Amino acid sequence: MIEILLVDDHPAVMEGTRMLLEQEGDIRVTLAGGGPEAIEMAAKRRFDLILVDMQMPDINGIDLAKQIISRDTEAVILIYTGFDCKNHFNLMMEAGIHGFVSKTANKEQLVTAVRCALRGETVLPTSLVKQLRKVAAHPEEAKETDNLPISTQEYKILKGIANGYSNRKISENLHMSQRSLEYSLTALFQKFNVKSRIQVVMKAKEMGLLSESDFVQ
Repeated sequence: MIEILLVDDHPAVMEGTRMLLEQEGDIRVTLAGGGPEAIEMAAKRRFDLILVDMQMPDINGIDLAKQIISRDTEAVILIYTGFDCKNHFNLMMEAGIHGFVSKTANKEQLVTAVRCALRGETVLPTSLVKQLRKVAAHPEEAKETDNLPISTQEYKILKGIANGYSNRKISENLHMSQRSLEYSLTALFQKFNVKSRIQVVMKAKEMGLLSESDFVQ
């Protein structure tokens, strides 16, 4: 029996997804309504695969996956999302996530994604693979809106700004000099085609790179 942990804050989505997967007969799905519950459950028992919603009120899917993988390096995790995740590609790969599957996927696509991940294969939509090949083959033709993957460090800088931290605080947290941080910020401004800290985090939020929970309340 394949044991799957599904983490999502939408009960209807969880129940519908569980029904689709358990129709296979050899899959059993356990539900978790948020990050803390998922971390606790994953610590108590071993799941063959974990499906994680990308945007949740208490934590985003990538950060949750990192926490789970830090405790279990063999964990198999797929991001389960209703958003376009191409801009999160670098972050997902660096975190050790096996890929992502859309919430609009039909039963066959969902089951195929699960079984591929369990075989150790990376699960990516064809549209993303084509985009990555396009950028790799013709980087000079890539437009700003085509592909803006960011590194883990850039993601941490964006989160620091969203949390209201000063440049000094962010540089201390990331163990880098303020001059290096300023260079990184300049690169981020150019990448997002903006001119200020506020504009860059707002643009990152619009693109789904930051969620509401990343911002200081």
